[in-house]
Amino acid sequence: MSGTGEQQKLGEWQATAICGNDITSSCLYVSALSLMWAGALGPVVLVCVAAVLFLFRGIYTEVLSALPLNGGAYNALLNTTSKQRASFAACLTLLSYFATAVISASEAVHYGLSIYTSFGGSTPSGQVLYWCTIALLGAFALLTTRGIGESANVALVIFIFHMVTLSILVIACLAYLFSHGTDIFYANLSAEPPRDSSSPLLFGFAVALLGISGFESSANFVEEQKEGVFPKTLRNMWVAVSFFNPAICLLALGIVPLAMVAAHREALLAHLGHLAGGSWLGTLVSFDASIVLSGAVLTSFVGTTGLVHRMSLDRCLPQLLLKKSRFNTFHRIIFLFFILCATLLAVAKDLEGLAGVYTISFLSVMALFAIGNILLKLKRDRLPRSVRVSWLTLVLAIIAVLIGLGANIALNPHNFQIFLFYFVPTIALVSVMLHGTTLLKGLLFASNVMTQKIGHFSRTTTEWIHSKIEQIHSQQMVFFTRGDNISNLNQAVLYVMDNEHTNRLRVVTVVKDRSEVPESIKQDINFLDRAYPEVVITFEVIEGDFTPELLRNLSDKWNIPLNFMFIGSPGDHFPHRLAELGGVRLII
Repeated sequence: MSGTGEQQKLGEWQATAICGNDITSSCLYVSALSLMWAGALGPVVLVCVAAVLFLFRGIYTEVLSALPLNGGAYNALLNTTSKQRASFAACLTLLSYFATAVISASEAVHYGLSIYTSFGGSTPSGQVLYWCTIALLGAFALLTTRGIGESANVALVIFIFHMVTLSILVIACLAYLFSHGTDIFYANLSAEPPRDSSSPLLFGFAVALLGISGFESSANFVEEQKEGVFPKTLRNMWVAVSFFNPAICLLALGIVPLAMVAAHREALLAHLGHLAGGSWLGTLVSFDASIVLSGAVLTSFVGTTGLVHRMSLDRCLPQLLLKKSRFNTFHRIIFLFFILCATLLAVAKDLEGLAGVYTISFLSVMALFAIGNILLKLKRDRLPRSVRVSWLTLVLAIIAVLIGLGANIALNPHNFQIFLFYFVPTIALVSVMLHGTTLLKGLLFASNVMTQKIGHFSRTTTEWIHSKIEQIHSQQMVFFTRGDNISNLNQAVLYVMDNEHTNRLRVVTVVKDRSEVPESIKQDINFLDRAYPEVVITFEVIEGDFTPELLRNLSDKWNIPLNFMFIGSPGDHFPHRLAELGGVRLII
């Protein structure tokens, strides 16, 4: 989001707070959902979800230690498969952020205004709720434009307050059980779940998976974190939800009759606080809910900015989004996200349907991330990484998420239709960018036909379209090769042809001395240049060491962004971290 100087990067607790507010806000609703569908087995399904999250903790650590770049699942797939497939994951991630921001902002305002009415204020109208939600989204948009450092400090205050509030609630509930006994608990053990279903454990597990939503957020701003911080954020998030979610659900079993859970599903924790500690604790929990849901809005802004920035660098989205403000932040991305969220809030008639969109998007992203890890093992196995999870871990994680995804769709098939309503336009927009030259060529053909009938005006249009195509094609790509392996060179050419809008590829080898360059490499490149006449392939020898500094110097000298420079997978003896290369892409 901001500059990448070490002084601006985030420490463990700042980074944890940004993504932790999102995932720990699930404590506000996941206990009620688990109890409604699984009944007395609610705590059990939440423990199962914590186990699944533990699997993904290893998966995320392996991928991001190998590819420590922003983008999450998009980044994992971009460096292991095609840009088209990676963009599919990116669109799902963006949808989940849109839904998170709108739903969290709306719920935060509802909680805040409910406190106002509880003290005697008048019930606000729908217009008041709408404009308060817009104001909240706007406030966090402005905060995000000031830089990730200031955003992280606000997030940390919110996170600490939330953890303290949940701790007070747990202690108060324990004290209540000690003084009132466990009669309700034992009665609940023999009671049927409030929601009738053929498989309470299955559907309880499916809805409980919402308790880990937000876990993927840290991967979308990993470049803004200090070295070694990312796995700590995963650990901290896992510890928080693995303790609070099952604990609160278990305590709720001892205080609230299962038959009453549905009546308080929207604010079960506030009801727990009111029963266990009195009205002051219920009000505190409601206030905390309003604050931490606001923190989840901030998470969406930060995550979206990191992801859209990366996609724009890769020409999946317009380059105009890359302009920076005086605070060194990508203000156009931030304000575009705000405008789209405000529009979504205005047109979305049913926020529950939007919640369904979020569920499908989030679980799909988790599954795609695990698939990205599989591809990383198969295609980039030589790439150094700090952790290597087992194949069993990957298989179990994917199966668990797919079961949850299928069960959630089965619970409400209409949500899948709503999901497609939002997803199809999103993927269509990105597809337009990915196939921009094809569309322009179609327009060029139509313009040539019109020229014969209209004359000068159409000729001007034709010339403009032709110049745009040439401008897009003229962006040169660079592939760094270490030897004369014609198979790798051929793969590089095919990758560029399949994934980039260009007809220019510069093949570069970096050596200590020119005498080290094998003569056959020039013959191979000449052969490939003849074999692929649609691509102009040139060869260049650079004397020196392959270092991040050299890459930056060449990028400035040739006016080629680092994201348009490609390499093969480095081995264990490569002296630099991939993050130091500034976004150079792995294609072999």
